[in-house]
Amino acid sequence: MGRVTVRRPVLRVSTDGTRHQRPDTLAAEEPLEIRVGGRALAVTMRTPGHDVELAHGFLLTEGVIGKPDDVRTARYCDSVDGDGRNTYNVLDLELAEGVPAPETGVERNFYTTSSCGVCGKAALDAVRLRTRFSPADDPMEVAPELLATFPDTLRDRQRVFSSTGGLHAAGLFTSDGSALVVREDVGRHNAVDKAVGWALLAGLVPLAGTVLMVSGRASFELVQKAAMAGIPLLAAVSAPSSLAVDLAEEQGVTLVGFLRGDSMNVYTGTSRVVRSPIQSSTAGQGP
Repeated sequence: MGRVTVRRPVLRVSTDGTRHQRPDTLAAEEPLEIRVGGRALAVTMRTPGHDVELAHGFLLTEGVIGKPDDVRTARYCDSVDGDGRNTYNVLDLELAEGVPAPETGVERNFYTTSSCGVCGKAALDAVRLRTRFSPADDPMEVAPELLATFPDTLRDRQRVFSSTGGLHAAGLFTSDGSALVVREDVGRHNAVDKAVGWALLAGLVPLAGTVLMVSGRASFELVQKAAMAGIPLLAAVSAPSSLAVDLAEEQGVTLVGFLRGDSMNVYTGTSRVVRSPIQSSTAGQGP
């Protein structure tokens, strides 16, 4: 398995003229080729670790599979480096009998960078996938003061970020504030796929009544991934894009952005973000 972090020398320079060499810890970034039935489907730049979860989450959010039994096996192929060692950078999944193989045209053979999961898609329509687990009618509700605690919980569980400062995180939370899983990766879409893949393998998909919390911005693709997994609420510490808001409204996903401190912006599905009983009972009362 590839390393999660890498040590490299760095020249530390200060404005007062001080210069000294020191080791620095970097988040590892390596390619992962995902194959289905021996045929290459996608290559993504990711932080090694939880690759099987990543592949399962990717196939779910691409509409290829809908349950754990849809994948029969997942194994690393013999991809070797110059010294003959397995790089663990090629993962081949075999689908169960009766599960249609993914398309192999340009819409599905694409390269995903660590910053953007849909780069190379032939057309926007190719990423507007229809979910098997629509969150539109999910009745879940969550109080804003509880949502406000999720970013700190996410950060506290970012083990590798604390040493590198270079990873995104995605966490799945219940509506009562319990953290189900937190995953890290150099790519925000990979972190989400790892978290969703964990949930799929744990038998928790569709993820009704849950919140997907991400450490960066909310992109179109992250909303798509939430919808494909049946997640009714996506929250981000930064801004959403206009397409993300459009898709969230279309799919019935509550989209929260700028979740920082004690405030947030709720862009869609506002009925799911409700005041707590205590707040409601004291509203309008004087000091």
